[in-house]
Amino acid sequence: MGSSLVRSAEHIVSSARLAELEECSALLRRTRMRAQDIVDQAQALLLEAELEGEPERIAACADQYDQARAAYAKLLDAYLILRGRIAAERATLRMSCQAEPDGLVSGHA
Repeated sequence: MGSSLVRSAEHIVSSARLAELEECSALLRRTRMRAQDIVDQAQALLLEAELEGEPERIAACADQYDQARAAYAKLLDAYLILRGRIAAERATLRMSCQAEPDGLVSGHA
């Protein structure tokens, strides 16, 4: 009976960790999407400045656009690394849960 309780506790912990990983993935997706929106907005402002032919504003908007793109590139690199780590941890948790005959106790798999 003791090993059954330990297995049940391990499954509960694994299920909770899988749920945390799903939440982290969702947050990363939203952050990446928001960063893309910022780049798009900076580009739109640059295009508007170019259409209006304002050299100082064009320079300022071009600088902001370059900064937004550089920040997005860094964020995208981090996003891809974290998503890979999350996927690896999720796979490990699922394999350990599937190795036991009981499976997961919740529907987060």
